[in-house]
Amino acid sequence: MEYIIYFALGIMTISLFFVAIRFVKGPTVGDRVIALDTLTTLGVSGVVLAAYLFHRFVYLDVALVYGVLGFIGVIVIARYLEGAL
Repeated sequence: MEYIIYFALGIMTISLFFVAIRFVKGPTVGDRVIALDTLTTLGVSGVVLAAYLFHRFVYLDVALVYGVLGFIGVIVIARYLEGAL
């Protein structure tokens, strides 16, 4: 089972690299916002995998709060770009 977790961490690391490139180079602001949301999702996934690997399930609470704050942050940024804020 741990091999699957390590494989998932490897895939997430590769994804993190490509999404970070899109975040920096993104030709539009929308691309950067989507990349930020994806980075948040990858961060939450990483914290959940770390909770499983280290048997510290209190990290799941951290991942939940991080996910909610990331979602609210992306909504606020989208509303600002839309001009509604």
